Amino acid sequence: MRELNIAVVQMAPELGKMEANIARMADWIRIIATAQPVDIIVFPELSVTGYEGGQRFAQMAQRVPGAASNILGQHASEFGVYVLVGMATKEKVESVIYNSAVLIGPDGAPAGEYRKLHLPAEERLVFRPGYRLAPVETEFGVIGILLGWDLVFPEVARNLVLDGAEVLLLPAAWEARQAAIWRTLLVARAYENEVFLAAANRIGQEPSYTFGGESAILGPRGEMLGTIAPPEEGEVGPTEGYVVARLDLDEIRRRREESQIISARQPAAYRAIVRKY
Repeated sequence: MRELNIAVVQMAPELGKMEANIARMADWIRIIATAQPVDIIVFPELSVTGYEGGQRFAQMAQRVPGAASNILGQHASEFGVYVLVGMATKEKVESVIYNSAVLIGPDGAPAGEYRKLHLPAEERLVFRPGYRLAPVETEFGVIGILLGWDLVFPEVARNLVLDGAEVLLLPAAWEARQAAIWRTLLVARAYENEVFLAAANRIGQEPSYTFGGESAILGPRGEMLGTIAPPEEGEVGPTEGYVVARLDLDEIRRRREESQIISARQPAAYRAIVRKY
C-alpha cells in the first residue's frame, strides 16, 4: 500500500505583514508535524503576503530560493515534511512578478515552483501569467499543483493528471460569496479526474474581499476525506485550523479500473479545446 499523509491549513494572512505570516506558518508546521505523522502541508494562496497587495507586490515579491523559502525550509527540514506555500515570486528582472506556489522539500530546499496560469482581472494588473504545468516527482508519487482560479478551468487538472499526477494540491484565496461554486468545483475536479485533491483556502478580510475557507481533502470518487466546516448559524465567520487525511494512492488505480472515466476519453474529438477562441 502506498500511503501519504497530507494536511491543509486554513489561515488568515495579514496583508503586507510578511514576517508575521511566515512566523505563523512556521508555527503551523510545528503544531501539525508534532501532533501526528504528516508528509505534506499545504498553505493558502499568497499566504506570505496577503492577497490584495496591488503595486506593493513589486516590493514583496521574492526570488526562489530566497528569505521566505529559506526560513520555511528550515522548518520543513526540521520535521522532514514537504511544505507548499503561496507567495509572490520574481525573476532576475525585478518587474516580472508571478503568483506562485513553491514546494519546499523535506531537505529544506525548493523542490518545485508553479506559476499561476489563469489570472482574474485584478491579478493581471500585477502578475504575469505562468506558461507551463509541471508535475513534481516525489518519493510518494507525482504531485500536481494549481492555484486559486485555476480550479475553474478543467484543462489544468486534467493536464496534470494525464502527465501522471496522483495528488493535486490547491492553495487558494476563494471568496466567501462563491462558497457553493468552490464546493462544486472541488468535487468535480476530483471525480472527473479520479484523483486526490487537497485544497487550502484562506479566510479573513481585506479591503475588497472576504475569503470563505472550507479547506478540504477529497478522494478520487469525489468523496470528502476531511474538511473544515463553514460556521454554524450565529457564529462569526470561518476559523483558522487544519485538517489531515491519510491517502491510499493505490485507490486511484482501483477507482479508474472501476469507472474507466480516464480510459473512455476520446482526445481526437477534442481539437477545439486548444483553440484560443
